[in-house]
Amino acid sequence: MTTRVLIVDDDALVRVGLRTIVDAEPDLEVVAEAGDGAEVPPLVARHRPDVVLMDVRMPDVDGIQATRHLLTTAATPPRVIVVTTFENDDYVYDALRAGASGFLLKRARPAEVVDAIRVVARGDSLLFPAAIRRLVAGRGGGTNPAMARLTGREAEVLRLMAAGLSNAEIAERLVVGGETVKTHVGNVLAKLGARDRVQAVITAYESGFVTPTG
Repeated sequence: MTTRVLIVDDDALVRVGLRTIVDAEPDLEVVAEAGDGAEVPPLVARHRPDVVLMDVRMPDVDGIQATRHLLTTAATPPRVIVVTTFENDDYVYDALRAGASGFLLKRARPAEVVDAIRVVARGDSLLFPAAIRRLVAGRGGGTNPAMARLTGREAEVLRLMAAGLSNAEIAERLVVGGETVKTHVGNVLAKLGARDRVQAVITAYESGFVTPTG
């Protein structure tokens, strides 16, 4: 199946570069482009992309507002990857909190862009533990009652998620089956009210359950 991609960036040269990378792949297709976040809702409704590559800084409606609006209003929202120049950026943090499935740097290699699209298209998240630690540094310390609802095993799974382990790696570490881990991850997301692994991990850091120093 072909993964349908919407590119959103106010820089036409960036859009051309991303389109060239995406359209070179047989399983990926750029279905539309936009120069501002305000254009996103009608384009999503018309073209039904699977993944949106969303610039975080745009002059009218930025990527944070566009992501938040898209994920709270679309009947079947696409997955969003925010694209940024700087990874240690409040814009990136806010976009991830708004529900983006991960982020890419504008200097990312073509293979990294393609891999990121495929990862989120299959329902996974782009979770870079070191980058997340930098983003949340100094933001933790709050309490979150939802953490108390996690079982001991679910808490263990959340810590391993924060370390960047995949379901398969968590299963191997805990010596359990893949379906068991999938169930635990689903329970963690439900109890924390998180859309995906990225939001769950950010919540874990913000509550102090996981700290940037380990």
